[in-house]
Amino acid sequence: MHLHRYEKMWLMFGGGALLLFVIILTVNAYAMGNMPPSHMQMIEPSKVDETPPFDKPGLRQIGENEYELVMTSFVFGYAPANVEIPAGATVHFIVTSKDVVHGFQIPGTNVNTMVLPGHISRVTQTFAEPGEYLILCNEYCGAGHHVMATKLIVADEGKE
Repeated sequence: MHLHRYEKMWLMFGGGALLLFVIILTVNAYAMGNMPPSHMQMIEPSKVDETPPFDKPGLRQIGENEYELVMTSFVFGYAPANVEIPAGATVHFIVTSKDVVHGFQIPGTNVNTMVLPGHISRVTQTFAEPGEYLILCNEYCGAGHHVMATKLIVADEGKE
């Protein structure tokens, strides 16, 4: 089989680009240490309500204007619902699912994570502006998925 000179050039270019991509991927993954998170924590999904800190979901202050919000997601809801924090607070969300895959998204922020049964998801966000932030599920989780939401209320400290 005879290949034209331009066909050979394009084949060599394509093969070279593929080889370069594999080399870069390998260097990134191993030499530079870019790996999936190793701090992955898991719990038994059927025992979420018995396992700390998910046995007492809620908001607790861990520093000056810094909070930890432990939440569980379940069929068409989040616990706790409608949480209030002061403006300017940094919130560390710690979320897990009791049953199926759910989403955890706060539109208008960078908070967007998948919540898997038994996996503990962590995400941090600072809420500078007062207002109501909707927390919603962005992974289809069943027939009532469209009603799965709660609110994070950021109160203006001057009005309290």
